[in-house]
Amino acid sequence: MQTKFLIPISIIVAGLLVAGAFIYVSQGNIFSKGQLSAQAAADKAVKYINDNKDTIANGMTASLVSVSEEGTVYKIHIKIGDGEYDSYVTKDGEFLFPNAYKLEEATTTGEGSSTDNGSDVAVTVTKTDKPDVKLFVMSYCPYGLQAQKMFLPVYDLLKDKADMGVYFVDYIMHEKKEIDENLTQYCIQKVEKDKYSAYLSCFVQSGDSANCLSQAGVDQPKIESCVSQTDQQYNIYSGYNDKSTWLNGSFPKFDVNADLNTQYGVQGSPTIVINDQIVNVSTRSPEKFKEIVCSAFNSAPEECSQTLSNDAASTGIGGGTASNSSGGGCGQ
Repeated sequence: MQTKFLIPISIIVAGLLVAGAFIYVSQGNIFSKGQLSAQAAADKAVKYINDNKDTIANGMTASLVSVSEEGTVYKIHIKIGDGEYDSYVTKDGEFLFPNAYKLEEATTTGEGSSTDNGSDVAVTVTKTDKPDVKLFVMSYCPYGLQAQKMFLPVYDLLKDKADMGVYFVDYIMHEKKEIDENLTQYCIQKVEKDKYSAYLSCFVQSGDSANCLSQAGVDQPKIESCVSQTDQQYNIYSGYNDKSTWLNGSFPKFDVNADLNTQYGVQGSPTIVINDQIVNVSTRSPEKFKEIVCSAFNSAPEECSQTLSNDAASTGIGGGTASNSSGGGCGQ
């Protein structure tokens, strides 16, 4: 028997009985109630598939290629062997809806996901004349740092063609230094935006903020003034010192981008939002990220024809490449 994704009998029966029915996958408390981030819901759906081995032929395992938001559900694109398939999972992570599978014809791209330069992207995003690209991170999250390394070459290439920026998850997990660094990066983008790429390129490699500010030629008094004003506006350090305000009693709040976190359902680092839609990058490489951003243009600019690195950067601070290039994040 050739390697193919097999739909469980329960799913086939449900599909015959009720067109478009959802399949309950919360067995064994795999899923928790309440809306999940796209990444969390997708990861748990893939876990469910792999935990139920009768769904896959020849002992293969499923892996997540991409996830995107589609109305009231998340669309997940998974790979099994040489085949790739689309399914849907509800935002509370409780129901998995298998789309119609062509068992003899495995597709390799998501619907309507080709860039103008012919590259295939397994993510469907809304197109606009000037895409809005937001990367939400915690500045000391290892996976957030990996995503920022992925982001930087694309930012340098397309920042004049798309609205691109780094934003921050509304709580921290890596002590006071993360508040300090979040505020520094927020303020550089606010008052010294043309210096941000140089600063961030230095920081993700060395982690030495003071030296990177100097190397990038940032006007430090302007940053210090911005940090002070932002702290007063959002009560960031006073909240850090008052544990009664911490999220779930465990995580200090960082409310600078709290409104956007609520708007997009951001729950962890990294989270990528393109044209108001959460997307997942199958491989955290500059080239893959560029392809997805370029697919969001109504008419992709000529810069999209340039090829960037296909290597995913290492997690955390420093150079090198990653052995696991498509998963991982920081979140409660």
